[in-house]
Amino acid sequence: MMRITLPALPRLLPLVLLALVASGGAHAQKVRPGLWENSVSMKSSGGQVEAAMAQMQAQLAAMPPEQRAQIEAMMARQGMGMAAGKPNTVRSCISPEMAARDEFNPGDSNCKATGHSRSGNTVRFKFSCQREGTTADGEGEFTLVSETETRGKMFVNATRQGQTMRMEMQSHSRWLGKECGDLKPIK
Repeated sequence: MMRITLPALPRLLPLVLLALVASGGAHAQKVRPGLWENSVSMKSSGGQVEAAMAQMQAQLAAMPPEQRAQIEAMMARQGMGMAAGKPNTVRSCISPEMAARDEFNPGDSNCKATGHSRSGNTVRFKFSCQREGTTADGEGEFTLVSETETRGKMFVNATRQGQTMRMEMQSHSRWLGKECGDLKPIK
């Protein structure tokens, strides 16, 4: 199993969160365009991600208030947030065009869709990503509860330096409003 060190997690977490945010294209076919917040709970084989996240949260809590505020502001500008004992959050902007498309849009040159299907209000997708020495592939599904809410799950198999790890994510997405502020839609 892959041992994730604190320095490795910041490189791996964006890849995982990117896949989740990119799935906004997958679950946005019949949802409202605008700002969405995705709450994500992650479990990894062996608990490495959970331990690294707890360590990062402890380090963040131990920072001087000014430094912590800078880090939290930087994360917020990227649409990310994390709080001890709560799911991580990722905000994404869904354009009207994205809401109308019936396709998985990975939204990043590091990721590509490898499969997509829809049955009723459930969207299933597969993807593959490569970023900074880490490769990942995964699959997931989202159920459109309404035009302003989705629930989903995703499985990711990541490989870094010959070591593999499997992660399972549960998500709940909710529409926050039609204006995205500084966040831009996934292309």
